[in-house]
Amino acid sequence: MDQDLPGLSPSEPEKTAADVFAKTADPRLEEWRSAEAMGLLPFYRAVEGEVGPRSVFEGRPVVMLGSNNYLGLTADPRVRSAARDAIDRFGTGVTGSRLLNGTLPLHGELEELIADWMGTEAALVYTTGYLANLGLLGSLLGADDAVVVDSAAHASLVDGARYSAGSLRAFRHNRPNSLTRALRTWRSQPGSGGVIVAVDGVYSMEGDRAPLADVKSICEKFGARLLVDEAHALGVVGPSGAGTAAEAGVEADLVVGTFSKSLASCGGFVAGPRSVIDFLTITCRPLMFTASGVPAALAAALSAAKIARSEDWRRETVLARAEQLRRGLSGLGFDVGASSGSAIVPVWVGDVWEAGLLWNALLSHGVYTNCAIPPAVPRALLRTSVMATHTEADIASAVRAFDMAREELAAGKSSPGGRG
Repeated sequence: MDQDLPGLSPSEPEKTAADVFAKTADPRLEEWRSAEAMGLLPFYRAVEGEVGPRSVFEGRPVVMLGSNNYLGLTADPRVRSAARDAIDRFGTGVTGSRLLNGTLPLHGELEELIADWMGTEAALVYTTGYLANLGLLGSLLGADDAVVVDSAAHASLVDGARYSAGSLRAFRHNRPNSLTRALRTWRSQPGSGGVIVAVDGVYSMEGDRAPLADVKSICEKFGARLLVDEAHALGVVGPSGAGTAAEAGVEADLVVGTFSKSLASCGGFVAGPRSVIDFLTITCRPLMFTASGVPAALAAALSAAKIARSEDWRRETVLARAEQLRRGLSGLGFDVGASSGSAIVPVWVGDVWEAGLLWNALLSHGVYTNCAIPPAVPRALLRTSVMATHTEADIASAVRAFDMAREELAAGKSSPGGRG
């Protein structure tokens, strides 16, 4: 006779075990596979060669409007040389965390530069920008605390709140009145602790900016700390590219940013009071238990940051090219939202399949864009972004491609597979 299972009497039926893999039968995958079969899937496809103002995508030359290389520094010989020199000196990797053997002199120099640039007492470098937000919020927020995020804030801020022991609240995108209500509700609760208000300086999909002066005033009224994520503003906006807070004359309590956009590398940082930075060094698990950034990435970011601070023409040019694109697309009747003053120009489409068709039609005319769909955005859009190294001719060519793609789609002539 078989031995009875522990905890079950002979009369009890054995409970069927749930399979954790069952959730992979997701209906969204069917749409994904259908789009892939028709050549309309814009995700996880390889860009060949350097991601500059012009690139090569699946064998065809394209004007690259799908990169965050805002200042065009990935190809700068000074940045490349710094990366090579770091490999020669430190090797290809540190094979350890910051806590143990993974801190290099490059970290200290980069942290000093960032703190000076952001106007804070100190800064701390992380392996990625995502980990910076995850670690900061996860370490600072206790069980009685909360973070109130803009509803359009980057996923790393939302995930950082979820990772923490605190509460996650949200307010309507760029609506100060909604923020006021959220903070008033939080403060009215018995035992409510500290609170951080987290916003993006420039929002990654829409390209619009947070109303920082209003947000800061509301934070002061309710005793909240202000966190500004300058990932998409760093190097592009503000005096010496210091970001939206510096431009608005607002003193953020905490500033986070990334090296993977204007600074032509990979990594991230938290900048703020020395007491907070010191606290993070001894409590932040995403800092202490992940490998340190590779030497080439640190050196590239350091070199790019020095260039970004000193070469104002890059900021002026990237914003001019973005405005050229914005005017051109708006003149064709495309909805580009309220993105003025950033390197990002969204093209709102609405329907997911229409966005995929437009992405594909543009590709057939030599323009690469990023396709964003819900739930990442409230409605589908093509996210375009420009570089300081784009020429006026590059942008004019892209606008013509949008015009031709629109006409083809209206006439029903565009077909899957990247061919018009």
